[in-house]
Amino acid sequence: MSTQASERTGPRTLDNAKEWMHDKLRKRVHPLGLTDPATTGRIIDQLEGLDGANWGRAWGDAGNEALAAGKRALAEGDRSAAREHFMQAYGFFFFGRFPCPNHPAKIECYRLEREAYVAAGKLFDLPMIRIAIPFDGRAGEGKEIVFYYRRPRSVAKPRVVIMWGGVDAWKEEMTEMSNLLLARGLATVAMDNVGTGESPVVAVPDADRQFIPVLDWVAAQADLDGAKPAIVGRSFGGYWATKLAHQQRNRLAAAVSWGGGAHYMFQRDWVEASRHPESYLMELVETRSRMLGANNNEEYIERFGRLSLLDQGVLDQPCAPLLLVNGKEDRQCPIADIHLLFEHGDPKSVRLFPGGHMGFGPHTVPTIVSWLETQLANAEVRK
Repeated sequence: MSTQASERTGPRTLDNAKEWMHDKLRKRVHPLGLTDPATTGRIIDQLEGLDGANWGRAWGDAGNEALAAGKRALAEGDRSAAREHFMQAYGFFFFGRFPCPNHPAKIECYRLEREAYVAAGKLFDLPMIRIAIPFDGRAGEGKEIVFYYRRPRSVAKPRVVIMWGGVDAWKEEMTEMSNLLLARGLATVAMDNVGTGESPVVAVPDADRQFIPVLDWVAAQADLDGAKPAIVGRSFGGYWATKLAHQQRNRLAAAVSWGGGAHYMFQRDWVEASRHPESYLMELVETRSRMLGANNNEEYIERFGRLSLLDQGVLDQPCAPLLLVNGKEDRQCPIADIHLLFEHGDPKSVRLFPGGHMGFGPHTVPTIVSWLETQLANAEVRK
């Protein structure tokens, strides 16, 4: 089975990056579906470099302007305008730290991204609550897990979906899915993928430890039906959803791996070939290395190799109902991993969409949400 990964052999030029960004902006897709198109287009045109200083300054300036406008609107009592300004600020700061905060200017954008998002979340029609719970980490690991909790109205004890992103889309980027799930009467918990955002751990093989306290928290809430939630892992986060579907199957109603790997993704040939996929803007290796806690290229390759679920003996175990979703032409995560999952353990469901990584399109998220709703309803019947 082919594992050819990449059409490019090196980093993008500034002009090529601008073309890529304008294309995503026209389509209003990740990572450019959050901010005002006219303002965003002007910033792209005026961008002087892809380095952290130029990048963080250009997007951070726009974020600061929107953040100040949100604070003014809130002081004037216009909650709707304040929410919109805060969401614009969040979007600009998000892109300012994108794909990861690996420069002081980008680190500051990430700090302000969280500030703006929490400010907006308090003004959502269904408000978002920031929650931090203790984490019993090892030496050098963090001591808490931060997540965003939302619940629907008029549902006394809603079922729950826990979700997380990948290497560059974090808990703040789960808003669209959260909104759709809330509209179906489901509560949502959005957290950071292992090794990203405010996650307390890096991506070592047993880093699924970070999800257990969140499962415990959900199960302990008297106003939630949280004994068996569903989970969604987006992009690289799909890897951990697949692992949890096997390792925590008795605690889960269902799991979705949306663009995640399992084995072939972590082999040296794919790691080498996927350094510069056409689907990615810049700094994929740096972003993955940050997630892995890798300090050089050999550590990057070696730490990736440790993650194979086939080598860990996970895939032949029984698993919770598992949906595998991706784009048919993905060059970041090999479709071969979906075929491999077919061949091991319990049967799985699959949906492939046209296009590249994650199969972004108008039907992708609604398909996932509908499947989750069905699985949670079926789990309710089986009680």
